[in-house]
This record gives sequence, C-alpha cells and structure tokens, in this order.
Amino acid sequence: MTQPAVSPRLAILAGRVADMRGWRRLGVSALAGAVATLALPPAHVLPLLWLAFPLLIWLLRGSDRARTDFAIGFAFGVGHHVLGLYWISAALFTDIGRFWFMLPFALLGLPALLGLFLGAGTAAFGWARRRFGLTGWAEAVALALAWVAVEYARGHLFTGFPWNLLGYGWVQVLPVLQFASVAGIYGLSLLTVLIAALPATLAGPRPSWRPALTGVAVLALVAGWGGWRMAGQGLGDVPGVMLRVVQPNIPQELKWKEEAKINNLRHLISMSGAEGWDRITHVIWPETAVPYFLSSDSSNADQQPLTRLLTQIAPPGGALITGGNRLATDSAGNYVYFNSLFALTQGGQVAASFDKFHLVPFGEYLPLRALLPKGMKAVAAGADFSAGPGPQALSLPGAPAASPLICYEVIFPGAVMPRVGERPHWLLNLTNDAWYGQTAGPHQHFAITVVRAVEEGVPLVRAANTGISGVIDAYGRVRGSIPLGDSGNLDISLPQRAVFVPLYADFGDLVPALIWFGLLLAVVVKARRRITA
Repeated sequence: MTQPAVSPRLAILAGRVADMRGWRRLGVSALAGAVATLALPPAHVLPLLWLAFPLLIWLLRGSDRARTDFAIGFAFGVGHHVLGLYWISAALFTDIGRFWFMLPFALLGLPALLGLFLGAGTAAFGWARRRFGLTGWAEAVALALAWVAVEYARGHLFTGFPWNLLGYGWVQVLPVLQFASVAGIYGLSLLTVLIAALPATLAGPRPSWRPALTGVAVLALVAGWGGWRMAGQGLGDVPGVMLRVVQPNIPQELKWKEEAKINNLRHLISMSGAEGWDRITHVIWPETAVPYFLSSDSSNADQQPLTRLLTQIAPPGGALITGGNRLATDSAGNYVYFNSLFALTQGGQVAASFDKFHLVPFGEYLPLRALLPKGMKAVAAGADFSAGPGPQALSLPGAPAASPLICYEVIFPGAVMPRVGERPHWLLNLTNDAWYGQTAGPHQHFAITVVRAVEEGVPLVRAANTGISGVIDAYGRVRGSIPLGDSGNLDISLPQRAVFVPLYADFGDLVPALIWFGLLLAVVVKARRRITA
C-alpha cells in the first residue's frame, strides 16, 4: 500500500525551515513560540498550535548538535514567554519610581530564565532524535514528552511557576477540558502538544497523513468522552447557601494610600449591603480587602472597633469572608506578617482564619535576600510575609467546609486541597489582580481557576479586587462572573460538588506520569525496532 501523498509545497517549506541558519533560525523559532502563546487566554486561537509545533520540529531537524538544539528551544521559549508574561511588568508601574530597575528582568529576564528550561528540553529531544533515529510519530511523541517534562520542571523547581501551561488553552472547549479530571493539566498539555506536533510528519523522510489523522481522532474521542461526562450533569446547589461575591475595582494606586483606606472600606461595606442583602448568607471580599491589620483573636482590644464595623455586614447565621493582612509575633517576640483570610460573624467573632502558604517570590518575600541590594523590599509589601502551614478544610458558619486559596496559590495543580482528613466541598480563591490592569494576566489567572475546579471535581468561588470574579462549577462551567475592570456584586448559589471524585483528585500527578512513561515506552520500542531492523 502506497503512502498518501502530501503537498509538495509543504515539503519545500519544511526543507527551507530546516535549512535556516543563524539569526533567521532563531528569529523564526521565537516567532513560532509567540504564535503558540496565542492559543492561550485571552486569545484562545488553538489552531495556531498546528503551525507553531511543526515549525519547531522542522527547525530542530536542521540541527546536528546539542548547542543548536538548545538555542532553538531557548528562542522558542523566550518568544513564548515574552508575549505570554508581558503583563508582569504592569505591576511595577504602580510605583515605577521604586521598581524601575526590575523592569528589564520582568520583561526579558524572566522569559529568558524560563527559556532555559525549554532549551534544555529541546537539547534532550535533539540528542534522542539523532541517537535513535526518531522519525514520524515517534519524533512528535518525543517532543511532546520533552515539552511536558519542561512544564513539570518549571512548575516545581525553585518554588515553581506553572503558569501558561499549554493545556489551559482548552478552557473554552469544555468537553476536551474534562480530560483534566483524569490526567490533570500536565496530562492535558501532553495531549495538546502531541496532537499539535503530529502534522510535522506531513513533511519528512516518510511523509504520511496517518499520524495527523490519528491525532485528530484521539482529540475527537477525548471530546466525545468529555461531552458524555458532562451530559446530564446539571449540578444542583447547596441548600441554604447564597453568596454575594463583591468586586470593588479599587485601583492599585489607591489601595494602600492612607487617605483612601477608610473610603475604600466604606465602599466595600456599601456594596455589600446593597439591595438583596437579606437573602445573602455569605459576603465574600477579595484578597487584602481590609487595609488594616487583623488578628485571628477576636478578643484583641485594639481590633474590636474594626471587627465590629466589619461584622455589621456579616449576614445572620453566615459570615463575611475577607482577605486581610495579619500581624503576629514569633517565639522570639519579633513581628511576623501573614497574607490571610478571615471569616467574621455578625456576633463579632473571628469564626475561622487561614494564612497564605505559597508566597510570590519578589512580590511577597525576597528569595536569596542576602545577595540582593541592601534596603530592597518585596513589591507588594514593606516586609517579607511568612508562609502558612498549607491547604486545609476550613470550617465556615452556615456553609460546607472550603479549601481557601489566596491569589497565586491557585496556580499549583494537585496542591490546592488537603490530601488527608475531610475533603472540602469547594475551593475559595481571593485575589487582587488590580496589579496587572487591563492585560492578559487576569484572563490567564481566571482560566487557571477553571481547570482547578475540573481537576478536583468541586466548585470554585473567586473574589477579585478587580480581575475576573466568578463562580465555576465542578465541570468548569462558569455560573456567573464579573468582568475585568468592572465594579459589582455577584449574588449566586454555591453549586454542589461532582458526585464522583475525579481520578486526578485521588491520585494527582501519578496519572499523567503513567501516561508519560507509557508514551516513552512506545517511543523506545519503536526506536529499538528501527535499530534492529
């Protein structure tokens, strides 16, 4: 049986790409990386991946040494992350007079650092491709394995930064997104890159349509299964719980100004007590909504007037849930600071509290402080925050137990719920995306929360100062939201969690690891057959 013909023009294009040298090769690689970013929120142009990854493979085919493999991957990674993470520099403009010197690092330094990961991945891929003569589907699978290994590494090393993993591109395609309930975001990224890389086989030593068509068939099967999983799953609501999610849209420049603090607080209280408050059981404010120090000790005499002011808006039998900074002392009598969440009742009690456990490097604390300029402070704080103990099932008045997550903590797959003891009914994410203005960052952040809900099989409630506030059910459906840049309330019921605990929620990254090693075994078997043939 003869191989199906492919376009001669495509073969010529692949050959020209492989023959590129010098700055042209690196420029095309960087451009391909930037194109791949457009598959992610807020653009969601997923078909562009079928252009970006074949280009990457064809560029790597033209390399005959590890140094060139590394340079191609590094350029791809820099292009990918410059476009995907440009919004980080927006935070510095809230006080550019203090943080101007960090701008080059935010714009180019971080993308270059992350590019090193991908450079290492493509160097390993290039070595394996030459050493074992990988061609056809095995070549595409090997690249997908290298890519996801890189994503996993940057998600865990040096405190981790698992942002803009390629699987997040599917948040608007919910049937495919259901695969995250089985294999998590890393498994979804593996599927994504594999299917996107397979069209590279349309041009090469043995051109064939079969691998690309197989990838389309696999995607269709995943989407069909995901549609079946969602069919008839119109989850009901938790009885007796009515939430009011408040998004005040306070500009970051005004949030901590002494003369604006009390007005900001009055604005939140006024919004929270708007029409319909008598039907509400829980008012939810964003991260650091209270611009004063709070304590988990409601008997603290210094705090009592503030607590009484806040608890006026706490519904009877429920709670006001708010973010705020907490001041405490350690065993040596030194002050320590926490980014915290508090549940306040109408009786003036602090019914529950939680301290953020995964802090933002340079934003909330300075890693390697001894090596940094004297007097340098974290961007979001005048002093380093301390970390809390970790995920927990937080008991709340009048509602099922929740697993709280403050801002950045929600980006870490498999690390958002306690793995022993009571399984929380919902995820509660308080954030302040006002740092990033009208950029792609808040859209990317919200997409991440959608995937966490699917992975864990529980609803997620998100309150942002501004950004995108919303309620997401256990299948990733957005029940309601407040857009970026808007001020408003979202009055909404709390959805029920999924009937069955997802496979990923039970076994975590073991599932994508098994898939990864299974595909690696398939590549090894293919390589051995070629060597022994």
